[in-house]
Amino acid sequence: MYKLDIPLDAKEAAAIKRRQHLEKERQNRIFNSKTRLIGIDKEGIEQQKKDKHNRHETEHSRDESFMRDMIRNDKMTVLLQHRQDNDVRNLNKSTNDFRVRYQQPETRREFDLNDPNAKKKDLPARVSDDDPRCAISGLQKFQGEDLAEKKRDALQKEQRREWAMQQIREKQNALQQQKEADRLYDLKRIECDMRAMELENAERATRRRMEIENKNFNLKQLREKEMKTLKDKEHEQEDNYTEICNQAFGDILTENPDIAKSSFGTHRVITDRWKGMSPAQIEEVRNTQEQQRKDNQRIKEEQQQLDSEWARQRMLQTKAGQVMEQRHDRLRTQLRKEVDDANKYLNQEQKAHQTFLEKEVYINPPTAQYFSQFNTTSR
Repeated sequence: MYKLDIPLDAKEAAAIKRRQHLEKERQNRIFNSKTRLIGIDKEGIEQQKKDKHNRHETEHSRDESFMRDMIRNDKMTVLLQHRQDNDVRNLNKSTNDFRVRYQQPETRREFDLNDPNAKKKDLPARVSDDDPRCAISGLQKFQGEDLAEKKRDALQKEQRREWAMQQIREKQNALQQQKEADRLYDLKRIECDMRAMELENAERATRRRMEIENKNFNLKQLREKEMKTLKDKEHEQEDNYTEICNQAFGDILTENPDIAKSSFGTHRVITDRWKGMSPAQIEEVRNTQEQQRKDNQRIKEEQQQLDSEWARQRMLQTKAGQVMEQRHDRLRTQLRKEVDDANKYLNQEQKAHQTFLEKEVYINPPTAQYFSQFNTTSR
């Protein structure tokens, strides 16, 4: 039986109610943080952790290298500062000694204005009738009575001349002393530099002499070893030759060696009849041994040449490594400077962009009504 008696509005209402119920259940599952399950990329997280660890290791090694360079630069700066302080101290000491010796207050030209005993040294108001210090108000000298004008002018001119000459002499003395101080400073600096060069040359000579002594000692040991090996071989050959001679020319081994030949071939002998090798066989053995000795000597010489070549190659590689390391340090310093400049430029751009966003773009901040329209459905 078909359900044709259900109204259309009731079916639509039931469908709407069912969808609303499903939506409510879906919201409960999604918006509940205790029951919600969200998958993660475990391999990606592990790779990120590994990359982060490697980046930290690289930064740590780079910081250690920078720290070593900074410590070395600080040491050099401290040494130079100490030398400069010593030079300034010596110069100040020389200046103070010069002032104590040649610039006493009594020698100054204006000392008579600041002399505490000026009143004690001063003359009375009038010594005689021709005293030029007599003033008009004292009624001791009147206009037209300046009888010592020429003498006074001459004395003043002489005094000014003496003052000028004294200033010239003081200026020349100061200039001469400054030149002498500069000359002594230059001599001291040259002496220190020469001493440093002598110490460095002595250290290089000592190192070179030690290397030569080690090389000579190693060569001496090598020659002694070769001589010992050669003597041992010679003794062994002499013993073998003596034994062969004794066996070949003994009283019990003088029989005919042909009886020991085997019928199965010339390279085989009858052991119970064989009395020793023939002189030709002995000579062949000796020639073979001599050839083997020469081959061994040649192999040793080739090995020594190979070792020397390897040593030279290692030295060249060491020097090349030092040059590459210095070049790497220069490139790293230049790269660091370029990175700092780029970071400064990016910082300025970021500040300008942030200022633009704050003053031009984000001028209408969102309100609570704007955020209330989110998370209303699960779709």
